[in-house]
Amino acid sequence: MRKPANLIIEADGGSRGNPGLAGSGACVIDADTGEVVLEISKFIGIATNNVAEYIALVSGLEGAYGLNPEARVLVRMDSKLVIEQMAGRWKIKHPDMQQLGARVQKLVAGRQVRWQWIPREENSRADALANKAMDEQGDAVVSFAETAPRSPVAEFNQERPSSVRAPGSISKPLTTVILVRHGRTHLTESKRISGSGGENPGLSELGRADAHKAAKAVAQIGNSGAWSHLPPVSAIVSSPIQRTLDTAHILANELGLGVNVNQDIAEISFGDWDGHTNSEVMSKWPDEFANWRGSWTVSPPNGESLEVFDARVKNALTTILEENQGRTVVVVSHVMPIRGLIRAAFDAGISAYWRPQIAPCSVSILRFWGDEAAEVIAVNATSHL
Repeated sequence: MRKPANLIIEADGGSRGNPGLAGSGACVIDADTGEVVLEISKFIGIATNNVAEYIALVSGLEGAYGLNPEARVLVRMDSKLVIEQMAGRWKIKHPDMQQLGARVQKLVAGRQVRWQWIPREENSRADALANKAMDEQGDAVVSFAETAPRSPVAEFNQERPSSVRAPGSISKPLTTVILVRHGRTHLTESKRISGSGGENPGLSELGRADAHKAAKAVAQIGNSGAWSHLPPVSAIVSSPIQRTLDTAHILANELGLGVNVNQDIAEISFGDWDGHTNSEVMSKWPDEFANWRGSWTVSPPNGESLEVFDARVKNALTTILEENQGRTVVVVSHVMPIRGLIRAAFDAGISAYWRPQIAPCSVSILRFWGDEAAEVIAVNATSHL
């Protein structure tokens, strides 16, 4: 049976009376597949919420290490008390919890464990198991560990390009680039052209909601889900335009990181066309629009040509890779810079500037070994939305 190398524990405890009838629940998840491999519910008897939460954590850890004693573990709980105490930031004062805390510390000693607080609504599986224990006043352990693993990363190379056809003489370190387009604005929602140099709106209410969803998806990278095999994010770079800054700061709050600004990943300038719909532009500037479509050198009136724009996107990529060697960096930008970075990864032609669809708050993932090699992991992923 396969031993999962990366596990997530979601744990919760409850007490009906505090102290009162108590139960605990723990859910163990294979972080590489996102699949639940173990569910544990335990009836405790009379106890407090905090004691029940600690017992849930112990059960989850014992279950996880029963699957693989050497697994890397992420513990997710909505009990800030337990998370902060186990992370060593808060002292354990209550004698009952001191004993349970010592038991947890003994279980995790010498092992790779991370602690993450999550909102209560994100811990519903463990909460349901704790309530099941209280309702039935009994214990239950359900194992799904025999479930066959999914295989989308079976041919993935952590250090080098995954294809055997890729260049073999790689000397530069790997930088993983997570591209996130900004969320919607009132211009996006009214299908109006929105470049750099025109109106500079912030995110709309819907745009902010999407940005929070994108932030949670990006926070899973390196931790759980489809991209758990990638290194976790350690830096954020944003365009200077307000809609990208708004999006970047939502991601930064989720990830606990700062935001660096790169002027060269601002959106292309559409000049006099900014703020108009495509239909309005075709009606008002019919000849200019016809000449501009598909052109490398023609720019909108007082705007930017693809030739000029591409040069600054390449400059941005060089800077981002030099400043983030060996890291995973989120780049929060716009449709055209994201297309330009994808074009660079594919070493593609001019049509790469209009063929990929890049939706608001979509996620695309590239890997670069400096200017020596590149790999495309995902383009325009939107399942989190």
